[in-house]
Amino acid sequence: MSAARKRRILAELGVDLYVRRNDGGAPGAEETSADVTAPHPGKSELSSTPCGIADGLEWDPLRATVAACTRCALHTGRTQTVFGVGPRDARWMVIGEAPGAEEDRRGEPFVGRAGQLLDSMLRALGPGREQVYIANVLKCRPPGNRDPRPEESACCRPHLHRQIELLAPTLIIAVGRIAAQTLLGTDQPLGKLRGRIHALGERAWPVIVTYHPAYLLRSPGEKRKAWQDLLLARRSFRELERARGAA
Repeated sequence: MSAARKRRILAELGVDLYVRRNDGGAPGAEETSADVTAPHPGKSELSSTPCGIADGLEWDPLRATVAACTRCALHTGRTQTVFGVGPRDARWMVIGEAPGAEEDRRGEPFVGRAGQLLDSMLRALGPGREQVYIANVLKCRPPGNRDPRPEESACCRPHLHRQIELLAPTLIIAVGRIAAQTLLGTDQPLGKLRGRIHALGERAWPVIVTYHPAYLLRSPGEKRKAWQDLLLARRSFRELERARGAA
């Protein structure tokens, strides 16, 4: 499907065409419609980032490049890089912020209690973890599980963007404030990014934002809102897949 056709379809779904600015749940709930908002001016985050280190790399060379990466200081403290897991033809993609201690040890994103909750979220969504590609903004663990720094995210961004290009997912779910803000190139709070679809980059990759599973473990009262996000994702995914099949 061409980028222009995808943008037309997204517009029909009520999509926020989101581009980077130059300055810098209970089951049974009704499905939420996407809000219509004006696009932000400027070049998209995906198209404005130099990706020379990852340009043209296929999956295995890209994984090897990430494993050998020393572009930021995080490589000095890692056990191993956390590249991502899932089918390379997955139609769903989930993006978090960074590996934690257990992820660093096992080399797989979203394990432990947060990973178990994400698994439950994905089962409720429909595909289940085995049908979803899961990755993080950062491929190395920040010390003490602190938030990623901008320069660290910038170093990892070409790798993540090449993963998106190779996968060509029907829908991306960004979980948590850091992942959403980094992916979309914005400082807007998560609450303002939820509830609509963002079209990322020149290829107009559809992105839906929701809470990080670790946050939901600390704030279980927000699970209803997360469920609404999943319903929006499921409805949007089905409509995008129908449009893809008709293309």
